[in-house]
Amino acid sequence: MSVRTPAGRTTAALAAALTALLLVGCGQDDDPSVAAPSAAPTSAAPPSAPTAPTPTASATPSAAASTPAVDREITVTIAKRRVDPPTGRITVGKGELVRITVTSDVSDELHVHGYDLGARLPAGTPGLVEFRADKTGLFEVETHETELVLFQLVVR
Repeated sequence: MSVRTPAGRTTAALAAALTALLLVGCGQDDDPSVAAPSAAPTSAAPPSAPTAPTPTASATPSAAASTPAVDREITVTIAKRRVDPPTGRITVGKGELVRITVTSDVSDELHVHGYDLGARLPAGTPGLVEFRADKTGLFEVETHETELVLFQLVVR
C-alpha cells in the first residue's frame, strides 16, 4: 500500500496543478488562444479538455481566415513555359490584401520583387503568397528557375 500512496499523491498533485493552470488560463481574456492549444489539459482531462480546445481551434481559423478579407485574388497557371493569363500588368490599390496563387507543371519558386516574398511551386501543386500591398510602385512577379515573368503588379 505504501507504493500506491506516493502514486496517488502524484496523481492528485498533477490534477491540482492542471486545475490551477486551467483556472488561470480561463481568467486571462488576453491570452485564451495561448491557453487553448496547450497539450497538457488535453492529455490530463480527456472528457472536458477536447470540448474546450475544439471550439477555440475552430474559432481561431474562422477569425483568422483571410479568405473573405482578400481584396484581390490573382491566379496564374504555367504549362509548357506558357503563362495563363498572358503576362501583363495588374493594378491594385495601396493597402489591399492580395493573394497570388500559382500552379506550374514543373517545380519552381514564385517570387514577388520589392516585397521579397516567395513560395515553393511543387509541380502540379498550387503555391500561395498573401500580403498587404503597402508599398506603391511597379513590382515583377516571376518564377526563379524558369525565369518567367508572370505579371507586373502595380500598386497605387
